[in-house]
This record gives sequence, structure tokens and C-alpha cells, in this order.
Amino acid sequence: MSSAHGDHHSVADSEMAAVPSTTMPAAPQGADRRSRLRRYQAQLLERMHAAQSGTVAAGRQLGVQLGDVRCLLDLTQVSEIVPLQALTPVPLTHDWYLGLANIRGNLTGVVDLARYCGEAPVAPTGDCRIVTFAPALGLQGALLASRVLGLRNVETMRTDAIDPALSPWCAQQYTDPDGQRWTRLDLALLVHEERFLQIGR
Repeated sequence: MSSAHGDHHSVADSEMAAVPSTTMPAAPQGADRRSRLRRYQAQLLERMHAAQSGTVAAGRQLGVQLGDVRCLLDLTQVSEIVPLQALTPVPLTHDWYLGLANIRGNLTGVVDLARYCGEAPVAPTGDCRIVTFAPALGLQGALLASRVLGLRNVETMRTDAIDPALSPWCAQQYTDPDGQRWTRLDLALLVHEERFLQIGR
């Protein structure tokens, strides 16, 4: 798998390219655009920390795109968002297990959840991010996201009927006011799924 190299940064440090969120206004090119991106990223990091301390509205979720699917992640289940970096492959593992990333000195297993679900693999681009699991989940792991889409409020979305064919960790599906479909993922359930834990072929 070809990967883009990059330093490790928190959400506040890294430049998340193309973050289409209604909470972040469009910005002109150049220094002003970079300044607005950094302010937005700092606000996102602050919201994530607030969620982990229980001081943010429960309706707030982190929007990410995994392949062609828009997903929502509970802020309390996410630790960091870092740029895509070179991954060290692990022999004799499934193709959805992309390898190990060194994130702040910790070896973290990175999974392509789209491929895990039988969809087309995530194509590595400059927009890709590695979204790490919160320590409370008890697994040093992360997901490869095609893009990070910013904070979303499920309270503004229509709750759709649960598809019985979906895995239990696909907790709920929503449609936002723009007609886009979202699937809320419960990472706490995912990390206990037997197949997810069996990375070896």
C-alpha cells in the first residue's frame, strides 16, 4: 500500500485538507485560509476533549468518510486524528489490516474498515487521516478515513429504520437535512467483534 509520509500531529496541529463542514465557513486561499483551518481544528480538538469529560452535548458526533460511506463516531470513542503516514506491514494478516503506525511512540494497528466490510479499499490521498481509538476502548487501534468531515449534530438529522443486515456496531442510520445518509458506528462494539480481532489469515 502506498502511503503519504507526514509528521504526527494532534487535530489542532495538523492541516486537515478539504473539511466540508457547515460549522467551518469557506476561506480564501493563503494565510487567511490556513489561519481559519487552524482555528477550526483547535475548536474540534476542544470539543473532543469536552466530550471525553462529559461537558458537551450528546448529539455531537465526528463525521468521517470511510470509502464511499459517511460515518459518525462518538467523540468519547476517538482519541486523535493524525495525517496518513508510512505504515509497517504485518505479514500473514488480512488485507483490511493495513499495518502499524508509530503514533507518539505507540505502535497502532490501522484498519481499512471499508475493505473490512467488503467495500472498495480506501485510496491513500492527501485527504486521508488516521483516526485513533480512545484508550478507554482497550485496543491500540485506528481507522483509515478517506476524509474527516467535521462535527455533526444528529439531533438535526432524521433517524432511519435500522437495517437488520448491518453489523451490531453500525448502531444507527440517519439522513441529514441535505439528504445525505450517515451511519453511526459504535467502536466499543467493533473492538469486541471476534472477526475484527482476528487479524491473521
